[in-house]
Amino acid sequence: MDRGTDGCAVPDLTQPQLHLQFDPEPSRARRGTAQRVVLSERVLHYRFVRARRRTIGIVVRRGQVEARAPRHVALAEVESFIREKERWIARRLAESTAEPAPFRWAEGEALPVLGRAARLSATPGATLVHLTDDRLALPLEAFARWRELTIGWLRATALDLFRERVRHYAASIGVREPSLGLSNAQTQWGSCRRTRGGAGRVLINWRLVHLPPHLTDYVVAHELAHLRELNHSPRFWAIVAQLFPDYLTARRELRRLGRALPTL
Repeated sequence: MDRGTDGCAVPDLTQPQLHLQFDPEPSRARRGTAQRVVLSERVLHYRFVRARRRTIGIVVRRGQVEARAPRHVALAEVESFIREKERWIARRLAESTAEPAPFRWAEGEALPVLGRAARLSATPGATLVHLTDDRLALPLEAFARWRELTIGWLRATALDLFRERVRHYAASIGVREPSLGLSNAQTQWGSCRRTRGGAGRVLINWRLVHLPPHLTDYVVAHELAHLRELNHSPRFWAIVAQLFPDYLTARRELRRLGRALPTL
């Protein structure tokens, strides 16, 4: 976030500062250092990563723990935070064994798109990815690039959807339409910040394209409400309720479905 600007985000909804959401590229080795901390009932081995973020975050995936913190935060403070969240980490470690395996790029595999299962279909002569009903047509001759092509298509589809919903909710709330970008964040569905021009800047996580469109509506409404109230005060939630009355149900659904996102 730029110095001199204000911002808010839709964080992981499991805990305000703890993140168990998704890891977009689990096969890529991360920079960081192996650490250990003595807890009340065990010694926890974890990976520590310095990241461009404002708070300490903990990610648990496939039985591994990773702590992320801004550069100014001391390791002792990170370890204190880990001890404070020991029970949460233990629960997540137990649950992480049930997380979905990496997505299998093969004919007939089901990929969630806008809340519905789309079956991958190898299509001879196709040059573009195309969705028809429950079938996602992919170029047979470009099988080695299916992942790259599909992610590119998902991001383009997400941007079209997000742009239309941002325009809709900006008009509903009576604010200028902010600039929009796609986020690749691992711990946030959306974020916003004020800009010198006044319209603001909103980032929405492209992985929302996997989920039913009404959940995109909730995240967009949440971020647009921050252009009026850059906090989570009762006034802010009143604006969210005005834009998206059933936001509490959407928050619960987003938390539940977000844990089952495919690992592409």
